[in-house]
Formats: sequence, structure tokens, C-alpha cells
Amino acid sequence: MIAKNKTSRLRRKAREIKKISLTALLSGLVTIAVLMTLTIMFISSYTSQKQSLIDSTLSLNYSSAVQMSQTLDSLFQSMQVSLKYSANYFPEIDYDDTKKLDSTLDLIRNSSNYFNSVSLIDESGIIRGSSPYLKKSLGQPLTSNAAKNAFKSRSSYISEAYRAPYSERRIVFVSEPIFSPSGEFKGLISGSIYLQENNILNLSFGSQLKTSNGSYFFIVDAKGTLLFHPDTERIGENLSKNQVVKKLLHDQTGKEQYKNLAGVDSLAGYYKVPATDWGVVVVSPTQMVYDQLNQHIRMLLLYTSIPFIILTLIVIRVARKLASPFVYLADLVNQVDQGKIDLPVLKPHWNREADLLTRTVLTALANFRKQKDQLTYDARTDVLTGMTNRRTFEEVIQHWIDEEVPFSIVVLDIDRFKSINDTYGHHAGDQVLKHIANIIKLSVRTQDVCSRFGGEEFVVLLRHTESKTAYQIAEHIRVSVEQSILPIDRSVTISAGIAEYPLHSTTATELFHLADNALYQAKEEGRNRTITIQTVIK
Repeated sequence: MIAKNKTSRLRRKAREIKKISLTALLSGLVTIAVLMTLTIMFISSYTSQKQSLIDSTLSLNYSSAVQMSQTLDSLFQSMQVSLKYSANYFPEIDYDDTKKLDSTLDLIRNSSNYFNSVSLIDESGIIRGSSPYLKKSLGQPLTSNAAKNAFKSRSSYISEAYRAPYSERRIVFVSEPIFSPSGEFKGLISGSIYLQENNILNLSFGSQLKTSNGSYFFIVDAKGTLLFHPDTERIGENLSKNQVVKKLLHDQTGKEQYKNLAGVDSLAGYYKVPATDWGVVVVSPTQMVYDQLNQHIRMLLLYTSIPFIILTLIVIRVARKLASPFVYLADLVNQVDQGKIDLPVLKPHWNREADLLTRTVLTALANFRKQKDQLTYDARTDVLTGMTNRRTFEEVIQHWIDEEVPFSIVVLDIDRFKSINDTYGHHAGDQVLKHIANIIKLSVRTQDVCSRFGGEEFVVLLRHTESKTAYQIAEHIRVSVEQSILPIDRSVTISAGIAEYPLHSTTATELFHLADNALYQAKEEGRNRTITIQTVIK
């Protein structure tokens, strides 16, 4: 028998749903939430910062490339202007006056620092002077193809990078033709930039050549040949197979992430120089972004780990404190729940406190809903007539006007109602009010709104109804009231005033005022009649 009872108790215990303490639940949830928040924060921070750094680096490199190309463009335009100005001076110089010629060329070269050397070529293609002075080149014909092409073109000329025949220097050749006042071609004045030596490009961009974070820039000509690079040994190397340089050769500009010819993942901004058809490429290794990102994450972890640990401990402690009142409340609710309160059948909840609280809260909510519904009905309804009250009327008319719903308003008033109260008493007066209210409600559609405005005055809102139709409805109500059998031994009449929205007014206050004026007019003209206001909005 004892064994049987023990088995029965074990079965009942097995059938019970295992409950979890609210204290343990809150502590566990808070701990998990904090850990997940920390994890999500680091992941989202890493992802967003990575893309943000890549985008900002690309934008910065592109902006730098644009600025540098504009600077280069302005620089070469200034070079050409300088040479053109000098070309206007030379037709008046005697080529045989070598002393004056050399001093003039020295002045041109030293005054601007644009060129490493300046030369003067006569109309026969013979070099007549140079700065710095090169004795072996004087009196010699042009040897480089760039100089020959410039001589043939007899116009402003900027060459591609080429190797000088004698010095093996990498050179860019810039020239301007010289013409006499009569327009006769007198030769060229040229300036040369030595790409592998100190030059105007170094002076202009040397400080930007390579930064501490590994970013650098290079310049290529129209064939993809390197003109300017941090590694001067690479000047002259052809980069036409480089992904970015290919796009420059096809007149494309922009920014992108790519792998260079050495397989290094990089972020580049690139732009063309209009005056020379060169390309400027500003490059940052992508590893730089990852280095910054890793540093950011390390600092974030350092600064947030200790506060998060402290916060987690505090929140767990607070969670335990917050849970204790609910445990007490659950026990208290359990005692109340043992009374004769008819509760709905609920499925057992896995949490003991939540299970008990749910029962009581649902009951309280049901009672609250009933009370709320009753209060709402009382607040919107006239108790005596069952019509909506003045507050509801004002809400409906304003809503219809806001929605621009056309309607008519009928204001009705019982004629000489005071005499009914005085003669038959207020109870009889109330019966008359209820009787007339029923007639009004039966005379309109369900979409219309009937309200007791106050005392013996009623208001009817007829949705999508013109004043002519409203007049017919009002007359029907008036006649029905006049012919009806009332709980007093005398007939009762009503008067009505009508106004239409938006024909007569577009505001609720003025529209009601107009209908009320029409009602007043009906009273003045002898009562027991319906008047439509004649004022039309302009």
C-alpha cells in the first residue's frame, strides 16, 4: 500500500510542469543579453568601420587625385604661358649675340624653376643657345623625336616621356613656337623636365609623395609610362597592364579597390590631367585599413570590457532585486485566486510566477475592459434618448470637414417645450423628448448621426446629402412629430434649420451657427416649419 502511494505521488510529480524561478530567469536573460550585445556591438562596429574606412579612403584618394591633376594642369598651363611670353621676346634678339642670348635663357630658367633646362632653336632646327650652357649641343641639329615633332608642329607642344639620345635622361619636352611680327616662323623656345632628377614635380608634390601610413601617388603618361613615382628607379616603367592605368588610358576616372601588378590589394583614386593627357593615381594599401580597424577594435575592447563587466554584475544584482517583489506578489495573488472568482481555463505556464500573475492580470483586464466600454458609451451617449451627445456630434462634424465629406446639418428644436415641463412636469417632458428622439432616429439612415445637443434641441448630420434632400427629411420629421400620438393630451411641433457643407460654410462653428440662425428664423416666422439658410459661401 505504501509502495502504491509512493508510485502515485511520483506520477503526479512527473505530470507537473517544471517551473523556472523569475529570479533565475531574469539573471540568465540579462547575462545573455549583455554578452550578445557586446558581441553584436563588436561585429557591427567592425563591419561598419571597415566599410566606412574603405569608402573614406577611396573618397580621399580620389579627391587628392583630382586636386593634383588640377594642380598639374595649372602648372603646365603656366609653363606654356611662360614660354609663350618668352617667345614673343626672342624675335628681337640677335642669335649671334651669344652673351645676351645665354643671359636671357638663364633668366628664363631661373625665374620660374619650371624647367631643368631651356633651349633656343632657330628656324633651321639648329640649337642656338641653352641654359645651363651645353657647349657640345650648340650649333647641332635636333636629335630627339620629341624636339623634331615640336619643330614640325610649329605650335604649343608637350611631349611624352622619352630617353635623351646623349644623356640617357628621362625627359618631358615642352615648347612654344617663335614668330616674327610679320608671322614668319623663327624657331622654338623649349623647356625640359628631367624626371629622375630634382624638378618642378618634386617641388610641387614631393611632400605628398609617400605618407607614413603607406599611401603614395604616381603619374603616368598617355601610354601608361611612369613619369613620377616614390621609387625613382621605376620611372620609365610601363604600367599599361595595371587595372587602374588601363582605365586611365581609356579616359576613365574614378575610385576602386584593386590588386596591383605585385598582387597587393590597394585602394586607388585616379584622374586625368587635361593639359597633358597624363594620369594621376593616389594609392593606399588595403592593409592600412585593416591595421587601423584592428587598432580601433583593440581600443574598443580595452575601453568597454571593464565597464561591461561591472555593468553586467550591477544589472544581475538589480534583476534579482526586481524579481523579489514579483515573487511575493505571485504568492499573494495565489491566495486571492483561491476565492470565488470565476477565472477562464488557462494552460499552465512554464514559469510559476508568470503563470499566477497571468491569471490575475487577465481577470483585471477583463473587468477593466468592461468598465472602459461602459465609460466610453456613457461619455458619448445621451442617457435619456440613447442618441449621441454633443461631444460626439462635435467630433463627427469636425472629422467629416477634415475629410471633406459633403453633408447637411439639421438643427431641430421643440416648440414651446418649457410650457410642457411647466404644465405636465419634467417626467412628461422626458417622455416627449424620448418619443421625438425615436422619430428622428427612425427617419434617417444608419450612416447619419443623430445627437441631442442640449435641452430640447437636436442635431442631425446627413452624410452625402444636399440641403434640398435634407429639407425633405426635416419636413418628414416635422410632420411625423406633429401627427404622432404623444404621452400628453396635446400636440407638439418642432422647428428646423438647415445648412449645407461646403455650400454654406467650410468650418464647423460657422456651419452650425448658420443652421441655428435658420432655426431662429423658423421660430420668428411662427414655428412648426423648416428653413434652409440662404447664405452661400463665396
